[in-house]
Parts: sequence; structure tokens; C-alpha cells
Amino acid sequence: MRNVLFLTSRPAVSIAAFAVVLALLLMPHHADAQDNAGTKKRPNIVIFLSDDMGYSDIGCYGGEIETPNLDALAKDGLRFTQFYANNMCWPTRAALLTGIYHGRSNRDGGIAHDCVALPEALKAAGYTTWMAGKWHLARVNDKSQYPFRRGFDEHYGTILGANDFFAPQSLVRNGKNVEHEARNDPDYYYTDAISDNAAAFVHKADKDKPLFLYVAYTAAHWPLHAFEKDIKKYKGRYAMGWDQLRVQRHARMKRLGVVDPDWPLSPRHPNVPAWEAVQNKGWHERRMEVYAAQVDVMDRGIGRVIDALKETGRFENSLVCYFVDNGGCHVEYGVNRKGPYLHEKTRDGKPIRPGNVPGLMPGPEETYQSYGYGWANASNTPFRLFKQHDHEGGIRVPLIVRWPSGVKNPGSVTHAVAHVNDLMPTLLDAADTKHPGQRNGQPAVPMDGQSLVPATRGQAYQPKQYLFWKHAKGQAVREGKWKLVKLRGQPWELYDLEADGVELNDLAAKMPGRVKAMSAAWNEWQRRLSGSRSQPQSPRKTRQQ
Repeated sequence: MRNVLFLTSRPAVSIAAFAVVLALLLMPHHADAQDNAGTKKRPNIVIFLSDDMGYSDIGCYGGEIETPNLDALAKDGLRFTQFYANNMCWPTRAALLTGIYHGRSNRDGGIAHDCVALPEALKAAGYTTWMAGKWHLARVNDKSQYPFRRGFDEHYGTILGANDFFAPQSLVRNGKNVEHEARNDPDYYYTDAISDNAAAFVHKADKDKPLFLYVAYTAAHWPLHAFEKDIKKYKGRYAMGWDQLRVQRHARMKRLGVVDPDWPLSPRHPNVPAWEAVQNKGWHERRMEVYAAQVDVMDRGIGRVIDALKETGRFENSLVCYFVDNGGCHVEYGVNRKGPYLHEKTRDGKPIRPGNVPGLMPGPEETYQSYGYGWANASNTPFRLFKQHDHEGGIRVPLIVRWPSGVKNPGSVTHAVAHVNDLMPTLLDAADTKHPGQRNGQPAVPMDGQSLVPATRGQAYQPKQYLFWKHAKGQAVREGKWKLVKLRGQPWELYDLEADGVELNDLAAKMPGRVKAMSAAWNEWQRRLSGSRSQPQSPRKTRQQ
């Protein structure tokens, strides 16, 4: 914003001199000229993505975990109440970065070579492009699919989908392994490293160009790792147990307007015992305390990135969004489970004891645990089921959009139905650029999503006729208020999401015609995806989850 100088009458100043001074004052200085040519017309774009968290975890969606920075984004922005991810990590990431259903966008060992990645499109439009955090869209030994090969100027983070928070595997900087940075630093914590590198990128980026920054956390994916000082903050917070936590969160969610107040709380999942019957309560409480600490540390890191945006004068011309890749994860980590993300020993040589072992308190580096069915059921309040499923608990997630020039009613919620495929079209629209339609001189797969800009601006918005899902244990299609969904190998279930958003009243037997029509649409979608996958592609094997 220009400084304004108020001139009072000065007898010694001539009319001509005054005119010269006034002309100089009104002349745009260099930074403003650059802004008018670039950053003020095209907003900076910042995406914060968290991992395996439920719809109700953060404060502005009803949670008790302290997330003041995300809550501040919501206060100045817009919260979506019907935003959908896919039901697992990498399918959501593929859709985010291409605007395309993951069955077509995740071939060739990562993002398909005939799909334009979001940073590639924004870079061509004049953006600098930066990423910190989890990629999960490449084989570790295939650098052709690493972020710095798919449009990012720089990347710091991990390639694998899960990682030790104290000594992450597959930690790279622009493709070069830097695992030693964690091994040699006793204070290293991956969430903090993601945040600090993201903030550094903001300061490093060319100030004369708009910025695209993708910050992809592994919090709060297992393992349950956090420093004791951060866990201590939540000591005793969950002594009431998961049943009462769900009731408390549901009440707050109704007050906040992020769920319909007429919807009941779904029943406790059958694999979750009543809290009164639980043994080893102290251990169960500790699991949720560590999980909350992981989210808390992430929120503080988001605050540091926002501070960097403010310090560089970018924040008020930034479109900032936050969402989650899928619902809370119910997986109980087994004592015999192995993976490339699991070390045998800690950095100081202690043996790591993996598995949800009652009495073995999670948090330190020598443990490797998850928070399991009971707390995931609470995270996904008020919905049913979890990650890996296409019922609402697996795919309905928070989306916050803060965009001063693009959000009409800051602090409000919108019930517009949206899909992760819609984010890339939205961001290209906000950047006043179009999908290039080709990549490396060859036709590119068109986006499946559509821009949400009308919804953020309070204008008429109509979602796609159908939204589709298929991955892991789930299959689903949504048409308007109707959702057809099933568990793998089970019959279709039909729900009216306006009246029954928690999916308790299955109408499939009463409405066979609708089941037939919607399942036919889903089958046709699958046929189209299968056809696209059968086209000649790279000789690499298709990436397997």
C-alpha cells in the first residue's frame, strides 16, 4: 500500500514544483509496478495438506485440539462442509495435483506422463513453485517422478508415504538424499522441518513473481511420535474416553454449523468397546495425547509459514487452503508389521519396538504405534467408518479457503458439494490461467474437476452431476443429495445425505430404480477409466499401493 503525503500550504513552493512533487508521489514505485504486472493480479497460492485426520479434529470443525492458526484462517475465510477427498493418501495427492480421478492420473509409477501437474501449469504461468513434505507419488528409485521433475523449483521432504518423525526414510532435497540431517540432529522432528523449510522457501522465492507453495505434512499419520514437552500439554485431556469425546465434539460441531443439527451421532463402531469396559485406559489416553500433540505441532508450523508470508508482504494477496487427504485411520499397528519406513534401531542405537502394545507408551523414537479404532471413530465424528472406506468417515474432510479477494463472506461456511479433483481447476482459475491441454508436445488428459471460485464468491454453483470413488475397501458415487456406496464385496447401500448425512438409513431396498441407475453410472465411469489405462503408456509397471 502506498504511503500518502498530505501537503500543507508552503509559500516557497511554486505551482510548478508542487506539480513535480505530486507527479513523483503518484508514480508507481518498482515493487508496485511488479505487483500490478504479477502478484496483485495473480494471488500467491499456498496449500497445507495434513495426513490421516478426521473431520472433527481441528478446532474450527469442532475439535478440542488447539489449532489457533487454522482457526484464524477459517475466521478470515470459508469452511466447506461437503468437501471430499479420496479414501487414502496417494489417490488424493494424485487428484490434487492433476484435477483427474486417480485411476487415470496415477500411472507410470507416479503421476502419469500424459497428465499435467499443477506446479507445471503454474510455473508456465509465471509462478515460482515450491514444495515441502510428503510426496508419495513415486518409487524411491525413480527420480523422474520426484517433485523437482514434475514442476517444482525446489522440494524438501520424503518420497515414502509413511515415516519415522525423528529419522525419516527417503528424505531428500531436490532428489539428493539428506537423511543425515535428521540422524545428526537430536532435536530434529519432521513436522517442524517441513514447516521451517516451507517458511524458508517463502523468503527465498522471487519477490517479483507470484508464489505457489505446497506444504504436505505427514502429521498425524502413524507412527505416534512427538516430543514429551508437546505431549505433556494434552496430559489428562482424554481421560473422559472416546465415547464422551464424540458427544462433546458433536455438540460443538452443531454450534459451529459444520454438521446439520438434525443429524444424530452415528453409533460407536462395533470394533470399539465402550470406554467403561476398556482396560489399560492410561495407555489408550496416551495414544490420543500423542496424536493431539502431532496436530498441535503442525498447526504451530503453519503459523510460522503464515508469518513468513506476512513478513514478505505476500499474505493479503494469497489464496491459502487447508485440507486433509482422507479420514482418520483405524489401523491397529501390529507387532510384526514391517515396511521400508520402519527402522530397526533409533539414532542412538536403541531397539525399536513396533506395534500397539498395551502399556508401552507411545511418543518416543523407540516406539511405533497408531491410535487405532476407538480414537479414529472419535476423529471422524459424527460419521461412520474410516480411511480406506468410501463412507463419509473415510472421505469427507475439512477444507478451509482464505482468499481476501475471492471469499465473499469471511468466517462463514458453505455447503457446496466439492471433490479434491476440483482444487486444481480452482487454483488455475484463481491464477487467471488455463490448463495447457498438452504436455511435452503431446495431448494431455483433461481435468475431471471444475472451479470452485463461484462457490467461494457466493455465486451460483452447481457441482458435477456425478462424483465417483473407488479404492481400497470402498466404492461410491454421489448424485445430488443421493449417495450410493458399498464395502468391497458387499451390496450397494443408498443414502439421502440431506436427511441422513451419517448414513444410517439404507434406502437401497426401497429405491431399486435409483440403485440401478446410479450403479450403471458408476460402472460406466469404471469402464472409461479402464479404457484410458489400456492405452499405450510408459513401459514402467503401474504403481501399486
